[in-house]
Amino acid sequence: MVIHLIAAARPNFMKIAPLYHALGKEAWAHPVIVHTGQHYDLNMSDVFFRDFGLPEPDIHLNVGSGTHAEQTGKVMIAYEKVIMKEKPDLVIVVGDVNSTAAATLAAVKLGVKVAHLEAGLRSFDRTMPEEINRLVTDAIADILWTPSPDGDENLLKEGVSKDKIHRVGNIMIDSLVMMKDRIESETLFESLNVSKGGFGLVTLHRPANVDHPENLKKICEILLNIAAKLPIVFPVHPRTLKNLEKTKQMDSLQAEPNIMLMEPLSYVRFMNLVFNSKFLLTDSGGVQEETTYLGIPCLTLRPNTERPVTITQGTNSLCTTDDVEMMADEIVSGKYKKGTVPELWDGQTAARIVKNIVAMFH
Repeated sequence: MVIHLIAAARPNFMKIAPLYHALGKEAWAHPVIVHTGQHYDLNMSDVFFRDFGLPEPDIHLNVGSGTHAEQTGKVMIAYEKVIMKEKPDLVIVVGDVNSTAAATLAAVKLGVKVAHLEAGLRSFDRTMPEEINRLVTDAIADILWTPSPDGDENLLKEGVSKDKIHRVGNIMIDSLVMMKDRIESETLFESLNVSKGGFGLVTLHRPANVDHPENLKKICEILLNIAAKLPIVFPVHPRTLKNLEKTKQMDSLQAEPNIMLMEPLSYVRFMNLVFNSKFLLTDSGGVQEETTYLGIPCLTLRPNTERPVTITQGTNSLCTTDDVEMMADEIVSGKYKKGTVPELWDGQTAARIVKNIVAMFH
């Protein structure tokens, strides 16, 4: 059985890795990695293959960057040709990037079964491109693998047939469990001369936060204020870097000795910082889950999240530029919520998916 695993952006590689390894152990399965090339910066993608023990992708679509329509269109055109030639039995898409929706559209129209891993997540904010990708993918995919009960509920409310929905747990936790020893033996945290639990970690890249000069300026002022009380480590996303330089905010951050700026990191190096941080300030998706699993406070600088279980059960809190500094101060003083790990976030998601494929196709 030929199974295509579609990977495009950095988090996708972390999600397909446990599944690739689990399928690779099955005599009936032939997993094939399809790299759409939506992200092509070395630190943002290729290094993930090395970290996760993945081979070079079997198929490269090389779509590169572009507008949302350009990326979606290029992936559909390129991947349609691949499907017609390779004739996969199942296409597995992950997450919510443009390539996820595009590969799903191309495959479904050619009558190829598609499974969406991380189905049912909703922010209910259609100004986010990712939300559109999630809605489109879940509406037309054949198999929907959800990470948590809210995913099931969202799909049922949207009129999706119960037969299509299978709760399998959180694949990101499989990746974390798989890489835990490597993460803990990494020396990046020690090289920064900060103590365990003695620094805040920051990741920011969403347009709402970094594309508007006044928002970015306010965020930089907040970071400078927090850094007066606690060192901050800030791996800077290329998009954020460009805007920090354009608005001259980079100068003030570089002038603060308590803010350590660095390039985007590989998964292992980044997670080494997460493991040892006091708290995380982010606008990303996946890391809300990893902090919940690890019991580390997470402040998400967004008005909503498609991962509400990290708030209702986990250590995550939504924040705004008005209250984030106060919330960070509370964490520094030891006042923060202690979460629990959601059900099926146990490192066994890939194994459940393999069982699910067997049940459906054999």
